[in-house]
Amino acid sequence: MPREIIHTIHAPEAIGTYSQAVKIGDTVYMSGQIPLVPETMLVIEGDFATQVRRVFDNLTAVAVAAGGSLQDVVKLNIFLTDLSHFGTVNEIMAEYFVQPYPARAAIGVASLPKDVPVEMDAVMHLGA
Repeated sequence: MPREIIHTIHAPEAIGTYSQAVKIGDTVYMSGQIPLVPETMLVIEGDFATQVRRVFDNLTAVAVAAGGSLQDVVKLNIFLTDLSHFGTVNEIMAEYFVQPYPARAAIGVASLPKDVPVEMDAVMHLGA
């Protein structure tokens, strides 16, 4: 199956050698999103919750550009520099997802690009 590169101006431009997402058949592999504002490419100002919402908004924009929505996500990876924020991520995730929830991993990391506290990537399956 041919690869389709997904790109949208409604999510941050890639800050490295990667695509926002790659679609192969009905599967979309979404690159990691950090709390960048697409229009400025700057980290959104605000508290941790504001940054998590920005990440989910960025993932939403990529999902829509690929022809789906966050409800099509089957696997979500969350990278946190401070795992004590895990509860906040859960609360905010409930604003963006409904059951059945995707499979998920939450991983504590030492640091992330641009010194942000959170990054997420996802795998989406369309047409289910």
